[in-house]
Amino acid sequence: VQLQAYGGGLVQAGGSLRLSCVASGRSYTRDSMAWFRQAPGKDREFVSAISWSGSTTHYADSVKGRFTISRGDAKNTVYLQMSSLKPEDTAVYYCAADLDTSYVGKMEFDYGYWGQGTQLTVSS
Repeated sequence: VQLQAYGGGLVQAGGSLRLSCVASGRSYTRDSMAWFRQAPGKDREFVSAISWSGSTTHYADSVKGRFTISRGDAKNTVYLQMSSLKPEDTAVYYCAADLDTSYVGKMEFDYGYWGQGTQLTVSS
């Protein structure tokens, strides 16, 4: 399975942006998908996760109410709609997948497949 994340960029504080992640390489199965981020000098942290059906979602407290995770109709795509962006949201954002599962984890070790990351920079 290959994950391709894109949509990052430079945005002013208070602005909005949508990240996308497309999974390819095998027929779609029931996979949980997630977003993590890593700011300079910091550990990678959980941002949001979603079940294969989209019925279960989790958010880090720091983004709750500002970010929304969703899946595309084809289920192999996950989106992260980000609004009210803050400079502290600046990071490389990674998408991740956990295959053939109904579990929606919040830890890095819950996910076996990772994308290459996309940079988000929020200017003040």
